[in-house]
Amino acid sequence: MDALIKNAKEGDHLAFAMLFKENYPFLVKYLMKITMNPDTAEELAQETMAKCIQKFHLYNGQSKFSTWLVSIATNTYIDQCRKKMREKNWQVQEEVYRKLKWSFESRNEEWNDALEALARLPEDVRIPIILKHYYGYSYEEIGDWMKISPGTVKSRVHNGIKSIRRELKVSEETESHHTGQRTTR
Repeated sequence: MDALIKNAKEGDHLAFAMLFKENYPFLVKYLMKITMNPDTAEELAQETMAKCIQKFHLYNGQSKFSTWLVSIATNTYIDQCRKKMREKNWQVQEEVYRKLKWSFESRNEEWNDALEALARLPEDVRIPIILKHYYGYSYEEIGDWMKISPGTVKSRVHNGIKSIRRELKVSEETESHHTGQRTTR
């Protein structure tokens, strides 16, 4: 990877293309998790790659290339959300979730109740949870990207997970009630 980056910085277009080809699937999967919309994820991945091309000279190698891409993608998504601060139609959102679920299942990837609960969280809570628990970034890194304090990130992650656990427990109790089984914890 280091050789690709070095060659790409020196103007090697093939190295640049290979670098993007290797990182694009990871980027799209990350963006699908934070946007909950396959079309938006693809659009943001392309926009992220375009920004990366423009800012490639700024990449200093202090973090992994994929981490740098995630930071650009996260900021791009947050900027997009800020621009589109309008009410969302619940029926349209449910359709998007169904498409995303189908997209996961059609590729034999797991879609579970936890992702369903995660999808219902607001973006400013969902993004830190995904960055922390799916990708292992620190509260400081997430705070830098989202332009909030690490304490705020930690609080959003904590409260979001509590909310998901509450929702999953309710859904388990409802399910066991319908099947006549008891769930114990």
